[in-house]
Amino acid sequence: MNRPKLGLATGGLLALALAVLPAATAGAMVAAPTVGAAGLAATEQARAAASATALGLGSGEQLTVRSVTTDPDGSTHVRYDRTYHGLRVIGGDLVSHRTAAGAVKAVTWNVRKAVAPPSTTPKVARSAAREAGLRASTASNESVSAGELVVYQAASGPRLAYEVVTEGVAADQTPTRLHTVVDATTGATLASWDDIKHGTGKSLFVGTVPLGTTAGTGSFTMRDAHGNYTTDLGNRTTGTGTTFTDADDVWGNGTTSDRASAGVDAHFGAGKTYDYYSTVLGRAGIWNTGAGARSRVHYGTNYSNAFWDGTQMTYGDGANNAAPLVELDVAGHEMSHGVTENTANLTYSGESGGLNEATSDIFGTAVEFYANNPADVPDYFIGEKLNLNGNGTPLRYMDKPSKDGASRDCWSSTLGTLDVHYSSGPLNHWYYLASEGSGTKTVGGVTYTSPTCNGSTVGGIGHLKVEKIWYRALSTYLTSSSNYSAARTAAVRAAKDLYGAASPECTAIASAFSAISVAATAETCAATPPPTTGNWVANGGFESGAVSWTATSGAITSSASRPAHTGTWKLWLGGNGTTASESAQQSFTVPATATAPKLTYWLRVDTAETTTTTAYDKLTVSLGGTAVKTHSNLFTPKASYVQVSVDLTAYKGKTVTLKFAATEDASLQTSFVIDDVVAQG
Repeated sequence: MNRPKLGLATGGLLALALAVLPAATAGAMVAAPTVGAAGLAATEQARAAASATALGLGSGEQLTVRSVTTDPDGSTHVRYDRTYHGLRVIGGDLVSHRTAAGAVKAVTWNVRKAVAPPSTTPKVARSAAREAGLRASTASNESVSAGELVVYQAASGPRLAYEVVTEGVAADQTPTRLHTVVDATTGATLASWDDIKHGTGKSLFVGTVPLGTTAGTGSFTMRDAHGNYTTDLGNRTTGTGTTFTDADDVWGNGTTSDRASAGVDAHFGAGKTYDYYSTVLGRAGIWNTGAGARSRVHYGTNYSNAFWDGTQMTYGDGANNAAPLVELDVAGHEMSHGVTENTANLTYSGESGGLNEATSDIFGTAVEFYANNPADVPDYFIGEKLNLNGNGTPLRYMDKPSKDGASRDCWSSTLGTLDVHYSSGPLNHWYYLASEGSGTKTVGGVTYTSPTCNGSTVGGIGHLKVEKIWYRALSTYLTSSSNYSAARTAAVRAAKDLYGAASPECTAIASAFSAISVAATAETCAATPPPTTGNWVANGGFESGAVSWTATSGAITSSASRPAHTGTWKLWLGGNGTTASESAQQSFTVPATATAPKLTYWLRVDTAETTTTTAYDKLTVSLGGTAVKTHSNLFTPKASYVQVSVDLTAYKGKTVTLKFAATEDASLQTSFVIDDVVAQG
C-alpha cells in the first residue's frame, strides 16, 4: 500500500494569478436532526417540504439542500437553493439559522423572499436566447447549451428568463464558461458571468521546501496525504495531464530546465492552502470533505495566466514558456475561489463579484502569512514579486487599493459597475484596516500607510481574527448576490458569534466597514460593558511564556504547528503519539465578594485516533485536586477552538490550584491546546 510521506523539493518556481437578515420566522419549528454530520444534508433534504412550510414559502416553491453546518452548541445553518414550479431560481438561495432544538431563529434571504415572476410562459423563443448567448461570447470553438428556462432574481423583481451557457477558448487560450441570462419576456440580457476565475503573473523562486508525496514501487508521486496532486499537461490545453513521478523524492532543480520545478511550487502551494484552511479555519479542503484537488502545470503555449475552473487549478508557463505562473499566493487565491463557490457561491459580477475576488485576495494573503516562507515574506500586497508592471510594483495594495491606478479604496453606489478585480478594492482595504489599523505602520519590514474614507482612526485586531470572522461570514451568512452592505451585516454577526456582541473584535470589524464608507445596518455591536475586576489567573493567555505557571518543559509554546486562540502562545499538552503525561498548574484566589465567579478556557483538540467510542487520550481539568472537567480524543468539533466554562461559586473566598493534566497511550497522538484561561466574576 502506498504511504503518504514528506519529500524534498529543490528550488521550485512561484507566481500569482490573478440580504441583510430580516426578522426571523419566529418560533417556526422543524424536528432537530438525529444523525451524524455525514447524513445531515440528506436528513434535511427529506424534511425540505416541512422546512418550506415553516419558512412560509409560497405555493410551487421547493427547497434543495446545498449544505449544512453545525456550531459547537448544536445550532445549524442550512443553505438551500430553490425552484418555482419546477424552474430553478437563480439567486433564490437562502440560509436558515436554527437553534439546536430546531427553532428557526433567523433567515438570510438572497435578494428577497419572493421568487414568483409575473408569468411562467415565455414570449421569447429559446433559439433567440441561444443566439444572444452566442453573441455575448468572444470565444472560439464554442458550444452552447439548449437554454434552460429559469426564474432570475433581478434587482427589479423576479423575472422569467433563459440561462444560456457558452463554452469555448478565449484568444489568450483561457477556457471560458460564460453564463448569459436572457429575459424570456423582452429578450434583454439581464446578467452574465464566467465560471473561470483567472488573472496574470510571472515566476518567482521559493528555494528548497518540504513536499507531501506518496511512495510507490520504485518511485514517488506528487500526491500528498490529503489527495492534492500535481500533473504535467505537456503544454496542451485539454486533459488532466500526467502526475509527476520521481525516483528519489528530490524534485526539480530550481530552473525551468526541469519541468518538475513548476510542479514543486504548485504542489507546495496547494498543500499549504489545504493546511491553512484545515488548521486555522477548521475546513477540510475546498469541498469540506477532506478531498484534495488537482493542480495542472505547463498549460498551453506562452500562456501567461492561471485559473480555477470549478474542479482544479491550472497554470501556464508564461512568456516564451519560460516563466511558469506558480507562486505561493496563487494556490491560496485560486483554491479560495473554490471555497467561495462551495459556500456563499458569490456571483462573479457586480458587488458580489468584487467580494468574491477580494475573498480570494484575503485568503491568498492569509496562506502567505501561514506558510511564512523566507523567500516570500508575508505582506499585504498582491503579486508583489511578479513585476508585471515592469517597475517592481505590486499588482494590488491592500492598505490603499487605489495605488494600483484602478481599484477603489471606498465603497460607492457605482462600485458594482467596475471589473471585479477593482471592485474588490474596498474589501481588501477593510481586511487591512481591521487587521492592522489605519495610519502608518511597519509590518514584517514593510511600511504601509492606510487612510480611512471617513477620516476616522481605526485600530487593528490582527489578521488571524479577521480571517476567522470573514470565513464565518462567508460560510454561514453570505449568499450569492450579497453586496457590501450585506457583507458588513454578515461580518458583524460573525464577530458577535465568535467573540461576543460587546467585544473589541466586533467593534473593530464594524469600524473598519465604516472606514471604507459602508454604512451601518441593523446588525450592530453592543456597548462595551464596564470593566471587570480582572483575571484572577496570571498570564492566562500564555503570552509571557511559562511565567506564573508550573508546567512540563516545552508545554507552553509559540510553535506554529498548532494555532493559538489569540496571540501566538498557548498551552499544548499531548501530541506525542506515545505514552506520556504532561501538565501545567497555578494557584489563584477567588474573592469572597465575587458575585458570579466563573472559570473559562478555550480548548482545541485534534487527534490521529480514529475511534468514535473509546477515550484513549485524556485531559483532566482539576481545582484543588478535584476533577471538574474531563476531555478526550472523542472531543468535538475537531481542530476548532471551543470555550469551556466552570462555575467557581463553591470556591469563593478560597485559594485553589488549577491544573491541566493530559495523558496519552502508546500510539496515535492527541493534542490538547488550551488558551485564554480566565477566572473572574
